[in-house]
Amino acid sequence: MRYMMLMIPAGYEKAPPGTMPEDIEAVSAMMKYNEALQKAGVLVAAEGLHPPSMGARVSFASGEPVVTDGPFAEVKEVVGGFWIIDVASREEAIEWAKKCPGGPNETIEIRKIMEMDEFSGEVRKIAEEFVDMQHGQKA
Repeated sequence: MRYMMLMIPAGYEKAPPGTMPEDIEAVSAMMKYNEALQKAGVLVAAEGLHPPSMGARVSFASGEPVVTDGPFAEVKEVVGGFWIIDVASREEAIEWAKKCPGGPNETIEIRKIMEMDEFSGEVRKIAEEFVDMQHGQKA
C-alpha cells in the first residue's frame, strides 16, 4: 500500500519567496531519515516544496478557472514537502512517520494513496484505460 506523508511546518505559509532550509543539523538528520527509508526499500519519492509565496492556486468555484498567486492569506497550514512510501499497512506508515526527525513546529499527515483495485464498477473501468499515467510514468 502506498501512503503519502505530508510535512506541514508551522509558519511556512508566511515564508518569503526563495526560503530554503539553512539548519545544517536538521537537513543532515532529514537526509539520514530519507536514506533509512530508501535502505528499507519503502521509499518511492521524497521532495521538498518551495513556500506558497512562490506558488499559485487555480480554483473552479465559478465553473471557470481563476488563478490566485501566492501567498494565500486564508491558509493556516501548508505542505512543505512529502514522501511517498510503499508499506504493508497504515500502522507501518505511522511508524515511519514517528521516526522522522521533525522539529517541534512540524506535523506529518499520513494519507493512503488510492489504488486501482479500490475503484469499483464503471469508475474502475474508465480509470484502467489510463493505467500508464499512474506511478509517475510520463506520456
